[in-house]
Amino acid sequence: MSQVNCTRKGCKDVFHAFMVQNATYEGEFEIPCISPETAIPTKLISFSKAISRTDFDAWVHFYEDDASFERLWNQPFKYLPILKRYKGVIAPDFSLYRDMPLVMQHWNIYRSHAVAVWLQSEGVPVIANVRWGDERTYEPCCLGVPKGATIAIGSHGCIKLLQERGFFIRGLEYVVNTLNPKAIIVYGTAPDAIFGKYKAAGIRILQFDSDFMVTHRRAVSE
Repeated sequence: MSQVNCTRKGCKDVFHAFMVQNATYEGEFEIPCISPETAIPTKLISFSKAISRTDFDAWVHFYEDDASFERLWNQPFKYLPILKRYKGVIAPDFSLYRDMPLVMQHWNIYRSHAVAVWLQSEGVPVIANVRWGDERTYEPCCLGVPKGATIAIGSHGCIKLLQERGFFIRGLEYVVNTLNPKAIIVYGTAPDAIFGKYKAAGIRILQFDSDFMVTHRRAVSE
């Protein structure tokens, strides 16, 4: 699809059109397409920690409260040099709460992709993050995500409660069937009861403990 989100002379770029100047789009809502990334992270660090750390042999993730990384959307050029120091980035995980207006959920999918496309244009390796809410977002969350590539998902807070688990399991099945990923990076738990069949199908599952899991484990052992 041709470029439609262009900057306009004399107008302040309030919706960050510069991020998608050379983007291609997919779907009715014109979600920017993220290029596939073949690298596989061996270590993750949250955006809020990455700002002040020097452990650059890691990939930056955004599986934390939106308030912790909204500043990246508001001031992207301020944080670009920091992100460039790291191995790569997992695309921002803007929230898709089921009680949010659907248009806001679509907007957050768009924003995640816009940031990812822009970072890739700046030479930063980016792995697409796939976040869904209920059935209304199963299709939109896959738009613009490369097929047959590595994707990342967050399971923290999505499996423990029975109601949440159902949405997660059904969404994951839709995502896998639609995108046919070669590898799935999972931030949080990845129980065999949910992920076992995908491992058996030959999909590489790479699980990383959430910061909450690490902190809880440390507290229990002390």
